[in-house]
This record gives sequence, structure tokens and C-alpha cells, in this order.
Amino acid sequence: MCPLEYWLPDVTLQKIAAENNLSETAFFVPKGNDFELRWLTPATEVDLCGHATLASSHILFELLNYKEKTIKFHTRSGVLSVERTSDGYSMNFPINTFKETEVTPLLSRAVGVKPTHAVLGKNILMAEIGSESELRSLIPEIYTVMQVHPHGLIITAKGDKVDFVSRSFFPNLGINEDPVTGASHTLLTPYWSAKLGKSNMKAQQLSKRGGDLNCALSADRVDIGGQAILYLKGEIEIGSI
Repeated sequence: MCPLEYWLPDVTLQKIAAENNLSETAFFVPKGNDFELRWLTPATEVDLCGHATLASSHILFELLNYKEKTIKFHTRSGVLSVERTSDGYSMNFPINTFKETEVTPLLSRAVGVKPTHAVLGKNILMAEIGSESELRSLIPEIYTVMQVHPHGLIITAKGDKVDFVSRSFFPNLGINEDPVTGASHTLLTPYWSAKLGKSNMKAQQLSKRGGDLNCALSADRVDIGGQAILYLKGEIEIGSI
């Protein structure tokens, strides 16, 4: 993530995100006591990104000495708040509403097995499959994933040791598989809450890097809890991009 004093031109932000070549690069600028926050993949700007929001909060609290308990970010998805907790951070996001959709032959080919259910959320398709072990071993057909939905595909299953597990794929956005996806959990949380009859759940994303999340559903909002650590600090020479 990149803290800024003011917004750089959009083309510069996109070039930085492309050079970083990570699933999302976050940029924020001060807005009074709050912050404006944007997220860019190597290819485009997106409406919501959880792990980059978590990273931005961690930098503000730990390195930039933000004094309040809660940070408010003004984003394309509205005002998002992140609270420092005793075991990390809790992000408050709007839920992603969804509706049942058809399990098509193309979706089954993309996933690699025939899903038991499929739902369509805002700008995302999600498929449920039979087991966690099946999800761990899947090698989705990325070219076909690009065809089933223009934004991306979530594949999920009931967890063995947690409530649910998932993997997220966004090849049309320049991300074949995302490591940990807060935005996906704004759909996963209400979906599994309805299936399991629970409002507080533990989740895992089963990417190569992986991640553990605590998810709580409250009306039309989702609280997603997690932790962050500092990996790298540096400076970007704008003139070289």
C-alpha cells in the first residue's frame, strides 16, 4: 500500500500497481480525520479490497501513529471502518447480496468438478462444491474462468475445522488466484450464515499463501477480522515509472 499526501494522476497510480504486480495496491490520502482509499490491481481499479484495507490500517496505526481506535475510509463502496482490536483488526463492510443461478456446463468446466450450487452476487459468481479436500486439490481452468464471469469466481465448501473455506480467482483483473480476499467474504458470510444458521463464523482461504478470517454478519454489514504484519518498507521514484 502507498500513503500519499494528494492524489496522483490515475495513469500514475495504475503504473505503480502494474509495477508492484500484486493482487491489489492500496493508495490513501487524508480527508480531515478520515482517509480516501482506492485499490488497483495490475490491470484496473476495483470497488473493494479487504486485505489491502487491512494493510492500510496496519500502516496507519503502527507506522503513521493514527491515535483513534477506529479509522474511516471513504471508498467506491461507501464509508468503511476498521477498528483495532486485542487480536488484530476488524473491518466493517457492506454485504454482497446474491441470488441463485444455474450451474452451467461452462461453470463446471471452469471449476473442474460440477458445483452443488451457484449464486450470483454483485460483480461476482460463486460456486459451492462438495468438500474442503476437493477445493484444496482443484486446478481451475483459468481461460474458462475468464469466460464464466467478467469479474471473477469464488469457489467454496463447508470447512472441516472451520465453518467454511474458499478460493478466489480474478484472471480478467490480472489476478489468477487471490491470496486472501475480504471482498469475497462479503458474499461468503451471508451465504454460509443462511446455510449454517450462524452469524459468527471462522473461515479459511485456501490459496497457496492462505489466510484465516473471523466473519460476523450483522444486518446488511459484515465484520471481517484478521491480522497484519509489516513485510517491506521502501520508496517509489515516480519519475522512473
